[in-house]
Amino acid sequence: MITFLGRVSLLTISVALTACANYGHHDDSNLTSYRVFVADHDAARVTAFNLNAPQERWTFDTSGQSKLYSVADNSVIVAVQSDDDQVNFIQSGIHFHHHGDHNDIEIQDPKAIQKVIQGPRPFHVIEHNGSVSINFDKGGYATILDSHELTEGHIEETRVLQKHAHHGVVVPWGKEWLSSIAADKAEEGKAPPRIGLQAVNQEGISSGELHTCTGLHGEAFSGHYLAVGCKEGVLVAKKNYNGTQYTMLPYPSNFPKGEMAGTFHGAKSFQVFLSSYGSNSLAIIDPTESPYMQLVELPFRKVDFILDPVKIQNGYVLTENGQIHRVNLLTGKIEASASVTQPYSMDGHWNDPRPRLAMAGDEIIMTDPNAGLIRRISTKDFSEVGTIDIGGSPYNITVAGGSGISH
Repeated sequence: MITFLGRVSLLTISVALTACANYGHHDDSNLTSYRVFVADHDAARVTAFNLNAPQERWTFDTSGQSKLYSVADNSVIVAVQSDDDQVNFIQSGIHFHHHGDHNDIEIQDPKAIQKVIQGPRPFHVIEHNGSVSINFDKGGYATILDSHELTEGHIEETRVLQKHAHHGVVVPWGKEWLSSIAADKAEEGKAPPRIGLQAVNQEGISSGELHTCTGLHGEAFSGHYLAVGCKEGVLVAKKNYNGTQYTMLPYPSNFPKGEMAGTFHGAKSFQVFLSSYGSNSLAIIDPTESPYMQLVELPFRKVDFILDPVKIQNGYVLTENGQIHRVNLLTGKIEASASVTQPYSMDGHWNDPRPRLAMAGDEIIMTDPNAGLIRRISTKDFSEVGTIDIGGSPYNITVAGGSGISH
């Protein structure tokens, strides 16, 4: 068993980061390395390999299908098995030591952390201010772990209680927690509906007022802002000198009615979010400047989407016709599109095997479950750099790595 700043110069950042993240370049002291972790759709396993040497692989057994998260500065992979009530942890073997003007990188083999966490339906994972939160949807609590302790292979759980078990999230927020709140009543056989966001203490007792957010789903950080999706709009929270400021950003009048923002990605280098909006659109959300949101209409339903941490104005979205599209977060325009795989229909079960995206420098790394492949796609022109035959049904994916000085 195995065993997420204020505005800055985009040009300056883009040039600087592109220069330091040219994949595969290294000399006596500079090294760029990416390690890919893939969870199979059908088999209870996670496979790891180095992007520049995919023939060498490590396999980690799990109890079931996993969704993968990279936490603790890429040093730990969290494998969440929602249907099997278990969470496993893998030390990625890639460690960064930050020295202000540069990073040191240390590379070792990945290895499983022997201790696992078991509990009723683990789901959302979020990391903030040195803590990792895992919500247990059917348990009525979230488990909190220390990010630094995880890098050392130590797992010591702290629980934050919720009044009702529900599909939610608990966000580390200074000396308190921001928790999704569920209604007191629910339809028979269903979890209680989510009605808002509220600051609570560890025992789940409210320490602030309830902020309405009907159907709360999806969350991410960008700079000082937390954003969550609601039927009313996007609720953003920002900690300032006299507490926490909450703002509801309503959906613009040109947004399709009856939809809401759901899955969120937050940019690291300037304050912007990219979110799903219904099945055929994306929303670009700037919490600092009106009109706050731009709608990006897609030609087909989306399969997955991701932000580029290097070319920071870019987002990428795969649609069910097998095309990938580059979205400019500043203009809200689709700038380029290309076919990268066969079509994958979004009809059927939400968890049917479909491609998932991750980033490695100037490449998009995509699982292709039907082909049993990992596809490497250039962000420059969407050409296929190569494929990796991994077999099985490769599904969820995350990448650990980057650039640093190796001593």
